[in-house]
Amino acid sequence: MGYTLCVIGCGTMGIAILSGVIQSLQSRDISHSIPKWESHTPGTSTPTVDTPDPSLPSQFIASVTRQESALKLQHTFGSLGGLGASVQIVIGGNLAAAQQADVVLLCCKPQQARIILEQSGMKEALDGKLLISILAGVTLSQLTAWVLPSTKVVRAMPNTPCRIREGMTVVSNLPVSSDVELDRSIILKIFSSIGRCRFLEEKHFDACTALSGSGPAFACIFLEAMADGGVMMGLPRAEALELAAQTLQGAARMALQPGAHPAQIKDSVTTPGGCTIAGLLAMEDGKVRSTIARAIQIATERASELGQPTKK
Repeated sequence: MGYTLCVIGCGTMGIAILSGVIQSLQSRDISHSIPKWESHTPGTSTPTVDTPDPSLPSQFIASVTRQESALKLQHTFGSLGGLGASVQIVIGGNLAAAQQADVVLLCCKPQQARIILEQSGMKEALDGKLLISILAGVTLSQLTAWVLPSTKVVRAMPNTPCRIREGMTVVSNLPVSSDVELDRSIILKIFSSIGRCRFLEEKHFDACTALSGSGPAFACIFLEAMADGGVMMGLPRAEALELAAQTLQGAARMALQPGAHPAQIKDSVTTPGGCTIAGLLAMEDGKVRSTIARAIQIATERASELGQPTKK
């Protein structure tokens, strides 16, 4: 028998996560005789067993504030079929949703977190439960101050590619409890359903925000520049973009293989006196490496300012 998973503030990211979990559950019985191109973080693959697993959800609740949002969710989850049609959608009933749930995923806007968590009766509704926040800039110390000490609070930071189940999620270390292993398994199975998942101390979250949160935007700048170069050399725009995108995707997947390193991949296609080394030298002239690394540094520093009181 599984648990009930509730998503409070089920917007874009909430929909992506819940859809990923449902699709993962519905496909878990399919044979995986052909290995996936990459291996997940150890322990994050969804099991393919018939025995009941307490770390897998069996019921789902999505809480929203507007009727229009509820209609959108009905269409989105209904199109998944099976478990998707069973999602209970609640309008303006965060407290009731939390009371019915075993695990609560907080996906509202950061500025709404305190209002929701300090609602009358919410502390009691979350007593002893696992609360997972994906809110940018809202720290563990803030979250724990708004709930009872018995509530197990963790932060998770998924990125935009989770919408196509190719995300990277960083999760804060779990609080010590008698159910810590079960809680860890629950978290891994939720977020591995939308990509990769990694546990890190909260002090690293600002750097993770810059690297995996802002990273897709930085990657798209590089992608767009590669496509522009192809167009400049005579390729049609659509084909140039396809070539660039697939090339970056392939290189990234190679880098994720066990024992692989970007430098090894680079060297393997760099022949003496060839076109690759000529292009690499041009990139070094433009200080591409230091510029990209500096972008991560600046974005990290900016991330540390988010959620902090505005200075006058």
